[in-house]
Amino acid sequence: MVEGHEAVERLERLTGMLRRRGVILPAFEIHGGAKGLYDFGPVGGRLRANVQNVWRDHWLSQGDVVEVSCPTVTPFAVLEASGHVAEFSDFMTVCQACNEASRADTMLEDHHPNPDALSMADLQALLDDVRPSCPSCGASEWSPIVAENLMFDTVIGAGSSGRPAFLRPETAQGMFTTYPAIYRHFRERLPFGAMQLGRGYRNEISPRQGMIRLREFNMAELEYFIDPESDVVPDLSAWSATSVQLVPADGEAFEGTIPKALADGIILHPTVAWFMARTYDLMMSLGVHATKLRFRQHARDEMAHYALDCWDVELHGSYGWVECVGIAHRGCYDLEAHERATGQRLRAWRTYPEPKIVEIDGWTIDGAKAGPAFRALAGQVKAKVETLAADTVFPASIVLDGGDEVTVESEHVKRVQRTESVAGEWFIPHVVEPAFGIDRIIWHLLDHAYEESGAGEEMYVRMRLHPDVAPVDAAVLPLFEKEGMGALASEIHRRLCATRGVLASYDGSGSIGRRYARADEIGVPCCLTVDHTSLEDGTVTWRDRDTGEQTRMSVDDAVQRLASR
Repeated sequence: MVEGHEAVERLERLTGMLRRRGVILPAFEIHGGAKGLYDFGPVGGRLRANVQNVWRDHWLSQGDVVEVSCPTVTPFAVLEASGHVAEFSDFMTVCQACNEASRADTMLEDHHPNPDALSMADLQALLDDVRPSCPSCGASEWSPIVAENLMFDTVIGAGSSGRPAFLRPETAQGMFTTYPAIYRHFRERLPFGAMQLGRGYRNEISPRQGMIRLREFNMAELEYFIDPESDVVPDLSAWSATSVQLVPADGEAFEGTIPKALADGIILHPTVAWFMARTYDLMMSLGVHATKLRFRQHARDEMAHYALDCWDVELHGSYGWVECVGIAHRGCYDLEAHERATGQRLRAWRTYPEPKIVEIDGWTIDGAKAGPAFRALAGQVKAKVETLAADTVFPASIVLDGGDEVTVESEHVKRVQRTESVAGEWFIPHVVEPAFGIDRIIWHLLDHAYEESGAGEEMYVRMRLHPDVAPVDAAVLPLFEKEGMGALASEIHRRLCATRGVLASYDGSGSIGRRYARADEIGVPCCLTVDHTSLEDGTVTWRDRDTGEQTRMSVDDAVQRLASR
């Protein structure tokens, strides 16, 4: 109990410091704030940008991944085709005493190992049986559970010409709808990937746990398009000695390597294994503690119906184990859904090792007559007619992908009988998707890096952030702001900030010890102190954040060291 109380107090001190130092703080606070919305302040904004840049550089270094940027406002038709309009919901119940809405599965987390996987009927039965207390007022009377769609709706255009739309709940759909352009960019050769960083919006029923569940959040997703029949296996030898925590859907958790888990059939696809290994490296380069990271495989009833395998990267911190990354083999679901809804071909070409001789005996449309008869639907009609058996009798009723039913008369078609040498075929690529919750990752970087020593007024805080994500690269501190030390420190500060890739801060207020403490508190990797000797020989004292060691060096060497970090 004491340990739990200490953990709560540590969390309060951490969040208080982040707010006070302008890292992460409640949004719109002067107007009373809004649940599920946070600001990245003057320190946090730089931290977030650095994390995003590390993420971006990591995946671009793979060589077959490009970055795109798509609108956040998304037409209704796009999210209807993807299934979000019908399925993107959480189960909600309302306290009958205080009218506070809550997620039903969240209310039942202490009473079921995985309430998120339960059906509405099973959740309702468990809610009726358990009758949990309302977190707001303590009452235990709940309304019937309903499915609440989480998307923010809006309109594209004004007045009666406006089209229904939503703020995107994910970045993925933009990459699926731009697939033809990406396919052309890669000279129509698989595999390749597209990635996107940006904002997502979900009108969460009950935002909680600070940065863990937000209504507007930063996310980063990568869609990697592959040929499902390719027998090319990525080289995982670089991770053959890297042990990670794995929690398979069946069996006990264990420590092992990703290549071995793939060979043993625990990881179900080599491309999924590749992205698990690459994601592990990314997490380490961001500064995540390896002992606080695990891969958890989704159970079959937990995965989307179209998913072939899915692993979450869970990070451990003040809120326990939290999903921060999902790596899913999504099959061909997304491209197929958009192809079906639009009639546009979202496919790739596969060349056969040897041409195939094919006997064709079937039907196609007579364009001169079918075109005027079916107009915009002519393309879909043609595709359907060409799948009909040779003994089909016309007129025939055909149901198109959009649900429209048309009657094809004998005058609209013509017989096709020929022998062809076929070099290949069109197919719908499969997709492996690593999806990252940037805000959740940032929270755990801060949680893992936060270190306290001492107690009470003597407590000292040091944020051991990785230098690549630290919000400030160096703090320039004049020992005194007189006798020319302040002027020299200001000149060094300006020089550092003008150096590409370097951001420095200047602090001349208070004792040098307090200024070191302020820099350590937000994770500045080093401080450059300007003193009397600096005025004589142009050197500064480099103080390392983590060791406290101090080294004398020239200003030129300090600038070069920071620039080449």
